[in-house]
Amino acid sequence: MYPVLRVAIMSDISLTMIAVLCLAALAAGWIDAVVGGGGLLLLPALLLGLPSNTPAAYALGTNKAVAIVGTSGAAVTYARKTRVDVRLAVRIGLAALAGSSGGAFLAAGMSTEVLKPVIMVVLIAVAAFVILRPAFGTAPATGPATRRQILTAIGLAGVGIGFYDGLIGPGTGTFLVLTLTAILHLDLVAASATAKIINCCTNAGALATFAWQGTVLWQLAALMALFNLAGGTLGAHTALKKGSGFVRVVLLTVVFALVANMAYEQWVA
Repeated sequence: MYPVLRVAIMSDISLTMIAVLCLAALAAGWIDAVVGGGGLLLLPALLLGLPSNTPAAYALGTNKAVAIVGTSGAAVTYARKTRVDVRLAVRIGLAALAGSSGGAFLAAGMSTEVLKPVIMVVLIAVAAFVILRPAFGTAPATGPATRRQILTAIGLAGVGIGFYDGLIGPGTGTFLVLTLTAILHLDLVAASATAKIINCCTNAGALATFAWQGTVLWQLAALMALFNLAGGTLGAHTALKKGSGFVRVVLLTVVFALVANMAYEQWVA
C-alpha cells in the first residue's frame, strides 16, 4: 500500500512545485540555524505543495527527513566555529530523542487543537519578556551549569520540548533557544548552537518513527535536503558573524510569525 501511494504522490508533483519546495527548504534552513522555527515555513510549504489527497503524515515525515540534514549541517558549523558544550547538548539531546519518539507515536491519534491556544499564550508571554528585557541572551554564561540547571534543562528542553517536536513540531528550535537561554544563562548564539545539536536528536527520534510507519517521501526529501543543508550552513555563519543582537531580532520575528500562523490555523483556516 505505502510504496504505491508514495509513487502516486511523487508523480503528481510538478517541477515548478518541486522548485518552490526547494526554495522553501533553503529559507527554512537559514531561519532554523539562526534561531529555530524553520518548520514554520517548511511544514506549511509541504502541506500546500503535496497533492490535496495526500495524508498529513507524509508531510510530517518528509519534513523531518529534510530538517535533520539542515540541522546537522548547522550543528557542525557551530561546533567548529564557537564554544559549545557538546557533552551537555548530547545529554539533553538523548532525552529529547526519547521525547520526540513518544510524541510522534501519539501524533496520529491525538488532537493538537487544544494545545495551540496554550502555546500561543506562552509565545506571546515570551515575546513580551524578551522585549522588556533587552539584555536577555546578550551576556555570556558566567560559569559552568549547576547540576540542578542541567537536570532542569534535560527535563524541559529534552523530554518536554522533544515530545512537542514529535507531536506538533513547528517552533521547536525557537523553544529550545529560549529555554536554554533562560535555564543555562547562555547567550543567544551559544543557545542556538546547543539547540542545533539537541534538535538533531529530536528530528532523529521523530524521523525513525515516521520512517517505520512508511510516511516519508524519500526522493523529494533528498532533493529538498540539499537546499536545507545550504540554508542551515549559511544561517549558522550569519548568526556567528552578526552576534546575539541580530539573533534577538530574528527570534522576535519568528515568535510573532509563529503566533500569527497558529492563530490563523486555529480560528480562520
